[in-house]
Amino acid sequence: MEEHKSIDELVIRVDERNIDESISELIGVSIDKCFIKSVANVNGTDLSKYKIIRKDDFAVSLMQVSRDGKIPVARMIEYDVAIMSPAYPIFRVKDKNIILPAYLDMWFKRPEFDREAAFIAVGGVRGSMPWEEFAKMKLPVPDIDKQKKIVEAYEAITNRIELKQKINDNLEATAQAYFDKLFIANVEPDCTLADIALVNPVRFLAKGEEARCFEMATLPTYGCIPTGDVIKPYNGGVRFINGDTLIARITPCLENGKAAYINILSDGEVAFGSTEYIVFAAKDNMPSCFYYFLIRNSRFVTFALQFMNGSSGRQRVSGEELASFPMVQPSAEKLEAFSIVGYQVLEQMKENTSEMQKLKKLQEIIAITMSSR
Repeated sequence: MEEHKSIDELVIRVDERNIDESISELIGVSIDKCFIKSVANVNGTDLSKYKIIRKDDFAVSLMQVSRDGKIPVARMIEYDVAIMSPAYPIFRVKDKNIILPAYLDMWFKRPEFDREAAFIAVGGVRGSMPWEEFAKMKLPVPDIDKQKKIVEAYEAITNRIELKQKINDNLEATAQAYFDKLFIANVEPDCTLADIALVNPVRFLAKGEEARCFEMATLPTYGCIPTGDVIKPYNGGVRFINGDTLIARITPCLENGKAAYINILSDGEVAFGSTEYIVFAAKDNMPSCFYYFLIRNSRFVTFALQFMNGSSGRQRVSGEELASFPMVQPSAEKLEAFSIVGYQVLEQMKENTSEMQKLKKLQEIIAITMSSR
């Protein structure tokens, strides 16, 4: 029978500081349990006080665990070395012959781990968890050969997901470059987006009718396919159908690029989502794929951001303001040429995303069964 050990028995805290300020790569941990580059302006900041994190080290944020329902914790694999805010506890495995860093990382990614952590954190200040409580949490530690087999199976799926994601990224980048070349010209505009698009068109969905709901969290920041929808009674919110393009209108979601092209519904199906979406739909004979690549264009994003208004932290832009984007009326020939590419790319991205979601389910199954091995 495998032994259960506490986190404290398996890891050691690390507090190495960037004393000589030789490291400038500043990162943080996201709610999705991965490292992200910091966008903070560090000009004039004393980086000597920041913590150093190295390959295979872990960092965790223990603030507001019960509110978020997740512990942002991640293993460093993206960089050999970087620096982090002194607020992050950093730790590493004591003995890799006892537990593999990759195995521990898998345990941290389990939904059950987050649920247990959120329960423990309920009594903490603002739902936070002291390091001492985090360190008491236990996990099963099978022999190292079993760990290796579990990790190998998990990482094989991870590699497949990453390959599919790279394919999607390359497909979208190619189509975006083609779109920009055809339609984003440095000439005097002769129309606006409002002339060639329907903004927040009416879609019928009765109050209380069950339908697929796509909350803000389902919209990707990269790529076009939303994932993670649920079926529930319609109680308000923006409605949309296949062929519609969604863009988040609220900060920081707009800055982060939350948007989607809807092509995963059934014929005639109406779905709904956040009131903070703006919907663009095809007008006249325009190809619906046009609008998704338009809102991903850097010039459009810059235009949108200048209209953000409201109180700090809750700024938003209106559909009418986005629809005033100045453009050159696209010719029928260019639209026809682009639609062939645009639709094919969006369809292929949908298929790849569907496969990635199935692979992620397999990963979840592997992670769930860790405690029963």
